[in-house]
Amino acid sequence: MQITYEEFDKVDIRVGKIVEVQDFPEAKKPALKLKIDLGPDIGVKTSSVQAVGAHTKEELQNMLVCCVVNFPPKNIAGFTSEVLTLGFKNTVDMGWVLITPAKDTVELGSKLA
Repeated sequence: MQITYEEFDKVDIRVGKIVEVQDFPEAKKPALKLKIDLGPDIGVKTSSVQAVGAHTKEELQNMLVCCVVNFPPKNIAGFTSEVLTLGFKNTVDMGWVLITPAKDTVELGSKLA
């Protein structure tokens, strides 16, 4: 299915920095709770990610990630996930490999163009 550029442009994808990582044992599938700093305009938001197996908690700390910031919040096992952290399915170690900018010089909150 194809979409138009105008439809894609409605998806607000921003870069943020993971500032806190917690275990999420209540989730049905192995997951972690994240707090992500998306810059001064958006602030710190929460996200649940199924990155267990693909990333360690230590690796995720301070990692830059790409997030969809204009989806409605989603309740996952009693936790409110405010943004969708983007990743690719990892067929080797399970979990999702999170998308990160190639350079760390990207300003927090920058929009994907």
